Amino acid sequence: MKSVLTIYRKELADYFGSKKFLILLGLVYLTGLTSIYVSIQNIRAAAQSSTDAFVFLKLFTTSGDVLPSFLYFLSFFIPIMGIVFGFDAINSERNSKNLSRLLSQPIYRDSIINGKFLAGITTMAIIISSIIMIIAGIGLRVIGVPPNSEEILRILIFIFICVCYGTFWMALSMLFSVVMDKTATSILTAIAIWIFFFFFIQIIASAIANAVAPVSSSATLATQIKNFSVDIGIKRISPAYLFTESITVLLVPSGSQLFLRAVTTADISKMILSPLSLGQSLVQVWPQIVVIIALAIICFAISYIVFIKQEIRST
Repeated sequence: MKSVLTIYRKELADYFGSKKFLILLGLVYLTGLTSIYVSIQNIRAAAQSSTDAFVFLKLFTTSGDVLPSFLYFLSFFIPIMGIVFGFDAINSERNSKNLSRLLSQPIYRDSIINGKFLAGITTMAIIISSIIMIIAGIGLRVIGVPPNSEEILRILIFIFICVCYGTFWMALSMLFSVVMDKTATSILTAIAIWIFFFFFIQIIASAIANAVAPVSSSATLATQIKNFSVDIGIKRISPAYLFTESITVLLVPSGSQLFLRAVTTADISKMILSPLSLGQSLVQVWPQIVVIIALAIICFAISYIVFIKQEIRST
């Protein structure tokens, strides 16, 4: 345990003093403050015309005519953070011969990968929670509407989900860092997988759904539901979609964004106007959260096993 803490403190010091941390921090803060500016410009009118009890949550979900909401920016940058903190965790140490020197000290091999992993999670948690707290503080000062207890709990759970999602991408990129010798190869592979899950999976899902159940102006309700079921079933293969789905249900309690895309009839729309309680929202999103956490554990477990069994030479 002592050696894990030693590696953990050393990696934290390296992260906080590195250029990539400062660049990521600046990008996340810049996009976050830009999104809060857009939200503030639109939230006052929305708050006056809406009877929604969750006005404070609109800080994170309100978008403008040109710029998207803070949720979109966060879903875009969290995978980048995870990849940046994990793609060179092991192979850079191996290529610079520091890994063999480190193992020559009284430090267990598993302490190295555990310390690096925990340091990456801590760094991401600090970045994510700080920008969310900054946005909440600015919003509280500007709109003058304090959050109620349920909104505070939703925001805390939102931070937890974001950290879990970032942990998955860091575990995945760390896996490539363990199995691949070159840092350029590991980061390109991780970015390629992120691009596929973030962009191309939606195109593939829509194409397959339209081929299985074509939707036209005269399509029946059953055909629309089948098209939606196929589309969302394929999209749920992507961790990016699972993350977006979970935080949407959590921060938009009405859940209309998820269901109105499937059916547009007035009868179905009336069924989902009442907002979900916190317990109901958690019931809706816990499968997505469990899958994201499980994927992160699987990726790290494979990285751990491969790293423990690898041969590390000093020359």
